[in-house]
Amino acid sequence: MSAKGGLHVALVGLNFGAEFVPIYLHHPDVEALTICDRDPSRLTWVGDRYNVQNRSADLDELLADDEIDALHLVTPPTVHAAQSAAVLRSGKHCACTIPMGLTLDELRDVIAAQRESGKNFMMMETSVYTREFLFAKDMMERGELGTITFVRGAHLQDMVGWPDYWLGFPPLVHITHAFAPALALLKTRAVKVHCFGSGELRDDVRGNYGNPFPFETAIFRLEGTNVAAEVSRFMYQTARAYTESFAIYGDEKSFEWQQLEHEDPIVFTRGDIAERVKPPDRAELLPAEIARFTQRGVYDESQPALSFLQGGGHGGSHPHLVHEFVRSIVEGRKSWINEITAANWTASGICAHESAMQDGAEVIVPSFE
Repeated sequence: MSAKGGLHVALVGLNFGAEFVPIYLHHPDVEALTICDRDPSRLTWVGDRYNVQNRSADLDELLADDEIDALHLVTPPTVHAAQSAAVLRSGKHCACTIPMGLTLDELRDVIAAQRESGKNFMMMETSVYTREFLFAKDMMERGELGTITFVRGAHLQDMVGWPDYWLGFPPLVHITHAFAPALALLKTRAVKVHCFGSGELRDDVRGNYGNPFPFETAIFRLEGTNVAAEVSRFMYQTARAYTESFAIYGDEKSFEWQQLEHEDPIVFTRGDIAERVKPPDRAELLPAEIARFTQRGVYDESQPALSFLQGGGHGGSHPHLVHEFVRSIVEGRKSWINEITAANWTASGICAHESAMQDGAEVIVPSFE
């Protein structure tokens, strides 16, 4: 920790990662923030926009800096596992955006690095901190849903125009936005999967992953339950508006994500009753200093140069993620989405794609302990 007792955090990757800068700057347990990006123009633009003086273009420089306590990686998916393991082995806590890794061996290496270092790892999965998820979680904990009979998730997003490392990416290897809510609500993991690929990728979006499918859909069996889960993901060649969604069906009530993102979700009650609901914002779960970042609003009214719209991304989840990561370090405990939970969630998608490549053959999902 810094001399004043707060954490020194480094944020690596400032494209989407810039969303997190003001949250770290205002978190009461963060004393200092360093930003890092290999693109000098982006590094300068973000640093000047947020008035952040600590800047670096070199990840290795941050790993060697004894004053930095933790790194938050918002970097390309192909390097997540290697960078996470390097952060942990450098003696620093690590948060990383999804996916945790692209192969089962990569997941095992991150777990090994965490065990060697004793430092915290957290996968920054937004879907389990959205307003919709927190609403469904409250329903579940109050017993309103009754006995659960089925769960479903989908992440539907056309990735045309995204960076080239997404070309041909196996859809369900990037599964956790679609599947994590169901697994978290049922407090379980996937044990086996049958998955089919659908459609055929055009040559111009094939990429280098050896994946032929624009769309994958899977059925999972879940540990310790008689519940099945259906999960679908597409990345190319499908006409559909973006959504990251889940549904959970019980014998008393069910919760379904909205069909379109600007709509409200639906709660069904036995007896053919359907009601649109507006999940409340859960800013009260956060310190006052960062609560406003669940909503899109003016970042800093006191400094005209910093007065611009900021926050509210991914259903208000970003400040919840930062708070859980920071507090897990301060409190000396594992984060909720720790290395084991992250590996179990991520492995389900890796195994689903393996099944798709075998025309739907059953694949056992390994357990990480």
